[in-house]
Amino acid sequence: MERLPSELCLKILRLLDHHNLAAAQLVCRRWKALGSEESLWCDLFKERWGLDHAAFYAPTGSRSWKDTYAVQDRCDRVGLGLKIIREGDDYYLIHGGEIQRHLGKKRDESSSNTAKSVEEEEKPCLGMLDKILFFIGDLESATMQAKRNHLM
Repeated sequence: MERLPSELCLKILRLLDHHNLAAAQLVCRRWKALGSEESLWCDLFKERWGLDHAAFYAPTGSRSWKDTYAVQDRCDRVGLGLKIIREGDDYYLIHGGEIQRHLGKKRDESSSNTAKSVEEEEKPCLGMLDKILFFIGDLESATMQAKRNHLM
């Protein structure tokens, strides 16, 4: 694909959905630049949510269509309200579909207190609010799984 003109590469990339387009951007620098093309993400946005939503959510300032697409996709997955989500061991505070704050990682209680790694020593001590947020995040994750099982 190195020898192909950029216009032809863009036509090929237009055939991809957002997951595959994001994966294609990891191949090389050229594909990353081509895959970040505003027109690609604008077309994907219009295709998924329609022209009315695209006109309403059109990015302003330094935001790109790719960022706008990611935020709208997150809104569809987790909703618009205030949420705490867990992805792996990481917790995030989400409001309006955007990550507002990284709450940190869940600590492994089974590890001994005397043998702390360097990474753990550099982390600030968790306050009561963070502990409550982690608890709410765990509770929400557990109830989501139960809701999914109940719906099936």
